[in-house]
Amino acid sequence: MPEKIFSTKNNLQILHEDNHIIVINKRVGDIVQGDKTGDKPLSEVVKEYIKDKYNKPGEVFLGVVHRLDRPTTGIVLFARTSKALVRLNELFKNRETQKTYWAIVKNKPQKTEDKLVHFLKRNEKTTPQKHIPVKFLKAK
Repeated sequence: MPEKIFSTKNNLQILHEDNHIIVINKRVGDIVQGDKTGDKPLSEVVKEYIKDKYNKPGEVFLGVVHRLDRPTTGIVLFARTSKALVRLNELFKNRETQKTYWAIVKNKPQKTEDKLVHFLKRNEKTTPQKHIPVKFLKAK
């Protein structure tokens, strides 16, 4: 099995960056925010990247707009200003964003589009939380 690659300030996969936001491709195994494991979160890695790239003295502001679970990969949006964080939080709160979930499947689905309503079961040892309903709208 290949060795996992975790994000560092030198290997971040930056998809977009401007004065207000930075968009990162999160690798499998990266954790977006700190937790009880003590592993370095992606948010801290991105702060280090910004601090070094722009020679910023002191603390760097970086707002976590949303999260992705550790075993998944995908796009993570961070706010670089408090104003951007407030505006982006409102967009997510009011469901004015569009999320697309892709899955790798073993066999081709019988239908090209369908609806699945199911519950994900969390590993109680690592993430003791309630079940979360999930809706998958399209399968391609």
